[in-house]
Amino acid sequence: MRVAFLGLGRMGTPMAKRLAGAFEVSVYNRDRAKAEPFGALGARVTGSVREAVAGAELVVTMLADDAAEEALAFGSGGLLETLAAGAIHVATSTIGVATSDRLAAAHAAAGQGYVAAPVFGRPPAAEAGQLWILAAGPEAQVAACQPVFAALGQGVFPLGEKASTAHALKLAGNTLLVTVLEALSEAFAFGEKAGIAPETTLKVLNTALLKSPLAEAYGGAVVRGAFEPAGFALRLGLKDVSLALQAAEAFQAPLPIGSLLRDRLLAATAKGYGHQDLAALSRMSREAAGLEA
Repeated sequence: MRVAFLGLGRMGTPMAKRLAGAFEVSVYNRDRAKAEPFGALGARVTGSVREAVAGAELVVTMLADDAAEEALAFGSGGLLETLAAGAIHVATSTIGVATSDRLAAAHAAAGQGYVAAPVFGRPPAAEAGQLWILAAGPEAQVAACQPVFAALGQGVFPLGEKASTAHALKLAGNTLLVTVLEALSEAFAFGEKAGIAPETTLKVLNTALLKSPLAEAYGGAVVRGAFEPAGFALRLGLKDVSLALQAAEAFQAPLPIGSLLRDRLLAATAKGYGHQDLAALSRMSREAAGLEA
């Protein structure tokens, strides 16, 4: 299978490396320096979207936001102009529901396929092929993606024919992630003021109450103060919660906690934490409790 991979950031790089070991792969990144090492892995390093997708059956995108995804798809020389008829765009980026709907309609009109396949998991999970994949789109197109999904993830959740359903659930999931992180952060600060070490609070809560790999991963990062380099930047968390609120308004599904989280993330970004890992949200609770200057 010929696969093109577009977007070699913190998540895209380990994902593309896994595919380079299993398929005939071409790679493209706006900053070509990030793509050059893939030549040693047997991938074809390209200088444009057009060059990357030439002959590709599947094109996987992993980009930071809606603007990047739309520019790559709708821009001059982008996917809608260059992708062969019948080839499938697999959007693993976390993007808005409305953007996903626009991509699905545009690709269908161009005779191209479109599968929404956002993922749950941080860069180490991507390196290990242990991502969880949410997949939605026409049944035959989703089926054609299964070999790629098998190389990237430990499991796939099929979510039906409407592609944007996968992005809606991804946004709901990321809002839950931030909710858990905020609750843990408050519990850590409260416990520390009472003389309880954050390590102890995490151990007790994640044994007796949560039993969650999410709490273990992000709670552990908070305990260690492991905020750089960012596995999932706080500014991207703000982007995702904002997208969830936009979609929720369109669906008339209130997200009152989501509104609070957006403001917390916005405040953290204003303090200069946007480039740090999402776990840096905990600094807000520590500062409010007088534990951090």
